[in-house]
Amino acid sequence: CPQIPVPSTRLFLPEKCRCFPLHADSSSRYKGMRKAVLDTKDLQVFKVTANGQDAKFAFGEKHSFKGTPLEITLPFDMRRGQEAIIEISFESSPKSSALQWFTPEQTSGKKHPFLFSQCQANHCRAILPCQDTPAVKLTYYAEISVPKELVALMSARRDGEMPDPEDSSRKIYRFSQNFPIECFPVHSVLTGIFTSNRKIGPRTLVWAEKELVDKSAYEFAETEAMLQTAEDLAGPYVWGQYDLLVLPPSFPYGGMENPCLTFVTPTLLVSVTVVIAHEISHSWTGNLVTNKTWEHFWLNEGHTVYLERRIGGRLFGEQFRHFKALGGWRELQNTINTLGDKNPISNLVPNLNEIDPDVAYSSVPYEKGFALLFYLEQLLGGPDVFMGFLKAYIQQFAYKSIVTDDWKAFLYSYFKDKAKESDLGSFSSADLKGISSHQLIELLALLLLEAPLPLSHVKRMQQVYDFNAISNSEIRFRWLRLCIQSKWEEAIPLALKMATEQGRMKFTRPLFRDLYNFDKSRDLAVKTFLEHRACMHPVTSMLVGKDLNQDQ
Repeated sequence: CPQIPVPSTRLFLPEKCRCFPLHADSSSRYKGMRKAVLDTKDLQVFKVTANGQDAKFAFGEKHSFKGTPLEITLPFDMRRGQEAIIEISFESSPKSSALQWFTPEQTSGKKHPFLFSQCQANHCRAILPCQDTPAVKLTYYAEISVPKELVALMSARRDGEMPDPEDSSRKIYRFSQNFPIECFPVHSVLTGIFTSNRKIGPRTLVWAEKELVDKSAYEFAETEAMLQTAEDLAGPYVWGQYDLLVLPPSFPYGGMENPCLTFVTPTLLVSVTVVIAHEISHSWTGNLVTNKTWEHFWLNEGHTVYLERRIGGRLFGEQFRHFKALGGWRELQNTINTLGDKNPISNLVPNLNEIDPDVAYSSVPYEKGFALLFYLEQLLGGPDVFMGFLKAYIQQFAYKSIVTDDWKAFLYSYFKDKAKESDLGSFSSADLKGISSHQLIELLALLLLEAPLPLSHVKRMQQVYDFNAISNSEIRFRWLRLCIQSKWEEAIPLALKMATEQGRMKFTRPLFRDLYNFDKSRDLAVKTFLEHRACMHPVTSMLVGKDLNQDQ
């Protein structure tokens, strides 16, 4: 919330981090290059130097969601093979779309403020001037100054701490990321009071407020087993540390695959921890091999879902993997029904020209991407054969950003004796005894694909199964959607509570949409959203506002 008086966090970007290598092209028309253009969004820039000399700078025309280009004119010509070090003095906005601030009252401990960043897809530019595209990978070093009672964490190796020489009430945390990564997880900055962390494996700490750390350590105890399984499937884990950080409930995603430091929602603490397998898998497919543009997002997410489910198959059995695949297919069907089968966003590789990637976000790249890979697995020799391809693919494109044609060419090359174009083209409480939470989630998901149940049926389900008493977020979410779609007015306050007590968009957006589509809850849904929007993540607020026709 921009109005919250949270103590400032100063981010020092030493010379090593402020370097933007600018190479003159070999063609004659670039031999005298003097311009550099960086992405910004709601930033103030005070001064720019190049190799220590003052450089002129100007902002271009503001774009609705891309922000404003920063054009820097160098005080000298760049020639082939030369590099320049650009240093920028700047300040981000209190309303930065990449940052969410919390008062102490909004945290579990109620004593200290809290800040986190979420930069995917194009929000790193709302923190600092950069080349904000997954096509560019970089290493970085950073120093963060915070009040000394707080702790700072980043998506990098922790490189020690020291007193802030400019302010005795603060201390500086140092970080270095020596492996090239895409821009959006670079500044995964977090400051907050983390008096406790727990070691749950030889390379894993769980970070959380002390009120949650014991429960978090228990829930995520299988992390090392998942890491080892992923390494056996996909190759060595190159990032060194794999820590988990439990964020406040308003975090808008299930998890975020920041290298070395996965962000997770606290809804996972009473949910299914396969999300951790998903974020672990991103260490290979997403962070090591990355989509070059957001049109090719399925390269990140489809492969990650595939690897996630292979990990689940190893740990819990092949039937579990197939069961999760079936659930994913139902989720894809539901998404296509919502979007419309003619909607270009339903394409595996959509055209995102002048479309905000945040608005285009859906389960399509995840589940349609997985469905393609699952089909190819069965077509080209089975799980072990196809895993050989995936491992080779990761090795081939490690530390690179690619597009679908790169993937396709490698697929044809690897399976040159098999792949063809045409191949890429197939009532008592005892009722629930013995049914796992995964099966119950799938049952409710299947019911959501059908016409709304009669209200009498939903009431009977609650009477017999007492779904309202279940705290598992995935089950509760689907159950409340069923109730609202069946127009059960008694479920309205429960659905509003879940939509606002956490900020995971997977839950919040569909609940608000259902409440808006129910005439008895529409006005209350809008009123509740307007009351809570100031404390929502900026992306969540923007998208729910669009869903409820409350665009600012």
